[in-house]
Amino acid sequence: MTATGPPSSRRIELDRDSAERGFAALVLTIVELIRQLMERQALRRIDHGDLTDDQIEQIGATLLALDEQMTVLCEHFGLRPEDLNLDLGPLGTLLPPEHPRSS
Repeated sequence: MTATGPPSSRRIELDRDSAERGFAALVLTIVELIRQLMERQALRRIDHGDLTDDQIEQIGATLLALDEQMTVLCEHFGLRPEDLNLDLGPLGTLLPPEHPRSS
């Protein structure tokens, strides 16, 4: 994306592939954040004994399938794990460093 000419006549030139990749990165970042929150909530419920063995197995399979799909989508859009982690300045990064996709 570049701007050329005097300030009053500048045009932003968008590369369609770049815009698509940027949008995909934003959407996948949000999906990854939600996936991690769901995973943490599931672990809390497991720790508190709120789930049956069948529910634990189903949640595990679902989270694993979502993780695999995220990997496929990242590969499709040419995104690396660090592309999904937003720098929030003094707050640090959006995704915690201990997760493999955020490093």
